Amino acid sequence: MKDSERLIAIVEDDPDIARIIEQVLGDFAFRTVWFRSAGDLLRRLRSLSPDLCIVDLGLPDMDGLEAMQRIRAQSACGIMILTGRAHVSDRVMGLELGADDYVLKPFEPRELVARVRSILRRRLGGEDAEGERVACFGGWRFNLGNNTLSAPDGREQVLSTAEAELLKTFVHQPNRILPRDKLMGSRDVSPSDRAIDVRISRLRRKLEPDADSPGMIKTVYGAGYLFLANVEWPEKA
Repeated sequence: MKDSERLIAIVEDDPDIARIIEQVLGDFAFRTVWFRSAGDLLRRLRSLSPDLCIVDLGLPDMDGLEAMQRIRAQSACGIMILTGRAHVSDRVMGLELGADDYVLKPFEPRELVARVRSILRRRLGGEDAEGERVACFGGWRFNLGNNTLSAPDGREQVLSTAEAELLKTFVHQPNRILPRDKLMGSRDVSPSDRAIDVRISRLRRKLEPDADSPGMIKTVYGAGYLFLANVEWPEKA
């Protein structure tokens, strides 16, 4: 899919900043739509079906983290937080709640575009590459084409882009210790970066009966993580 076919929803109450974001993305052929409040976006989210939402945390009608949760409940689109809040707690909370990336203002235009493309590549490019392949493990079924995870009891949920990317890496390389940098994909990882730990925690809460005593996603201290499961790939979903 070309950039010109991808729709980016911008949720930002400052018109000057919104205008800059629209101009930057427009220069790279992305389609954009701007909303001054979270409520405006949520009312039109289903009909618009954006590929990515860029959300400011300081919105006039609700906190951006709450807005992000509501977006995630209604859509499997990518979510990027773009904010002036530099607190580590805000960043960790944003990732905990399902954001795919967290960018601070002021931002460098080319970095913003690169991060947008990275999210979209993981979300949309992965669908093209995986088709309708299904990974089966421990009674679970994971459709790599639409990021749908089906529990042994039949309940289904759509994973966020970041969660799905992580699980795809695990099911392709089960029973192997995977270092943190490999699990983070193209992102540079510093020793203090907690993003991968946050994503592991979120995925554990979905897969493990007891996330505090995991049996499927094991921590190998000093080395990385181990996906302890036998994965099968049936010919038909």
